[in-house]
Amino acid sequence: MKCCQGECENEATVHLTEIVDGQMKKIDLCEECAKEKGVTDPQGFALADLLLGLGASSEMEQSSADLECPTCGFAHADFKKSGRLGCSDCYATFGEPLEAMLKQMHKGTQHEGKVPKALRAAMDVNRQRERLGAQLTKAVEAENYEEAAQIRDQIKELEAAEEA
Repeated sequence: MKCCQGECENEATVHLTEIVDGQMKKIDLCEECAKEKGVTDPQGFALADLLLGLGASSEMEQSSADLECPTCGFAHADFKKSGRLGCSDCYATFGEPLEAMLKQMHKGTQHEGKVPKALRAAMDVNRQRERLGAQLTKAVEAENYEEAAQIRDQIKELEAAEEA
């Protein structure tokens, strides 16, 4: 496989794959072109650029160029080089720009995960019970006792169905 950089005819030895919006892009570089781009030099290679694409990293760079962690002195340039943060306080310092990057990378900032089918029903019942409990509290506070009685009955039905 040949290097994909311009007029270069050397054999590609470094292979990078990037997936953006479901589209996979492959970059094949020879050793010389990879060194020019800083891919093989851990100090010069911007891991954030590789992982996030140039757009997200430059967004973070613009919004956090002046930021520095007060605890460890970690700066945006350090993150860009290593792809890691310096300490736990860095998450608070770089929180806003990191959130934007996570949204771009993962299409969200809250982990949903997978729930086994057996637990899914129980979780739905718990959510419904919490929702009904909150509605019951509001109805009582508003002195709407008829609605509160209906909600109370719904909670009892839910609990009876759960026991069965």
